[in-house]
Amino acid sequence: MYFQKILVPIAGVAVVVLAYRGFGWPGVAAAVGGLLMWVLLHFTRMMQVLRRASDQPIGYVASAVMLNAKLRPGLTLMHVVAMTRSLGALRSAKDTQPEIFVWTDTAGSSVTCTFVGGKLSHYELFRPVQPDQQGPAPTDSGQAPPSP
Repeated sequence: MYFQKILVPIAGVAVVVLAYRGFGWPGVAAAVGGLLMWVLLHFTRMMQVLRRASDQPIGYVASAVMLNAKLRPGLTLMHVVAMTRSLGALRSAKDTQPEIFVWTDTAGSSVTCTFVGGKLSHYELFRPVQPDQQGPAPTDSGQAPPSP
């Protein structure tokens, strides 16, 4: 589950060691330059997502139904923020696991997302009950409707 926290640094060190064994110090310089470029690309992406999210109200999404259709377990919080272009409204206690965020649209529909370790584990769509504008729904009671 948390292998990424261990494997990514080990892979980085392995790339540098293999570059040294294969090409000497120029290989180390190229490997470190490539790793630094990779880190800067991820940092730039994160800053771009957060800049776009800063322009929207917290917990707002254009369509909660469309967000619900795009979600899948395993997405990171950064990917969900990039999809919504908004920071979610925090519903759980700060700095506790699991983290629960809510995004709501203008129609009142909302998506509640539960993140464990920064990854989406569960999501649920809530839609408000719309009153029927055409009157009460007919019931099937086994009798014929009254004639006018």
